[in-house]
Amino acid sequence: CDEAVHIGGSAPGESYLRWERIIEAARATGAEAIHPGYGFLSENEEFARACVKAGLIFIGPPASAIQAMGLKAESKQLMEKAGVPLVPGYHGESQAPELLKREAERIGYPVLLKAAAGGGGKGMRRVDSPAQFDEALAAAKRESDKAFGDSRMLVEKCLIHPRHVEIQVFADHHGNTVALFERDCTVQRRHQKVIEEAPAPGIDPALRLRMGDAAVEIAKAIGYVGAGTVEFIVQDGAFHFMEMNTRLQVEHPVTEAITGLDLVAWQLRIAAGEPLDIAQSDVRLDGHAIEARVYAENPRRGFLPSSGRILHVAFPTGVRTDAGVEQGDEVSVHYDPMLAKIIAQGPDRATALAALD
Repeated sequence: CDEAVHIGGSAPGESYLRWERIIEAARATGAEAIHPGYGFLSENEEFARACVKAGLIFIGPPASAIQAMGLKAESKQLMEKAGVPLVPGYHGESQAPELLKREAERIGYPVLLKAAAGGGGKGMRRVDSPAQFDEALAAAKRESDKAFGDSRMLVEKCLIHPRHVEIQVFADHHGNTVALFERDCTVQRRHQKVIEEAPAPGIDPALRLRMGDAAVEIAKAIGYVGAGTVEFIVQDGAFHFMEMNTRLQVEHPVTEAITGLDLVAWQLRIAAGEPLDIAQSDVRLDGHAIEARVYAENPRRGFLPSSGRILHVAFPTGVRTDAGVEQGDEVSVHYDPMLAKIIAQGPDRATALAALD
């Protein structure tokens, strides 16, 4: 980093979420473009539009694509029209509790209540019977309203033993779109990913091809540009659309490892108007990669986030380490507790796992 600009207090509401300060910093330093990173403003359509209005390039998709995928209900209705397979559920406008309960009974228990406007597991509840429904709905709506200012709910069939498999896609301004294989992100805690690997173990080539084709069609359907991730639920050889993350993912290094491509460089080139320099037939899968997220959490307190000074840290050699901290840093209460990512790769899964261990 050549230059740093102070944009406010430590709390996100005093700094990172005050996007006008970021635009002011870009103007003050003569920056031409803004890369929004993984969180905060990376999927904020208002910020994307503000960048364009200020004459800056937003290194991400157009605001219209962020908007299309930002609300779960609307995005699923869009995917339904496009013929993309969905988990059976209710994605309608009416939020009458008695209607939602009837829909749950139609779908069949167990069901998942999910916040229509959210993600990250907030506003999500599993319901196993009609007797649990009313209480679970009230709790999910409260949590969703607090997290997103929106209490609308979706009701979906709860698949008991699913896998979370996502497809990395890239699209340029010239109509070219490619899929860069899949990542398995099934290992999660509190709906947050912990271990991610590519390719997904046990996915046969035919299913990989079908999922990749579906992801490309989804990106084309919303006029997508840049890096995006289409997330699917996979069970019993079938896949169902879950959501699309309209940004670069934390786990993108495992895709870089198996394809030999630099995804951030691709983001920058596409934002600069360059076409993709690779066709789908040229994308090659080589070996296996697995990533472990390293968190500041306390195992004696149910793995709750933990703050304080980092007294000692030593990162391993022989693997890729993407770290956000160094020894002596203070881990604050204001941000995500993820400190680093360790990415191991090898010619096969067993070798990659051994390197990670």
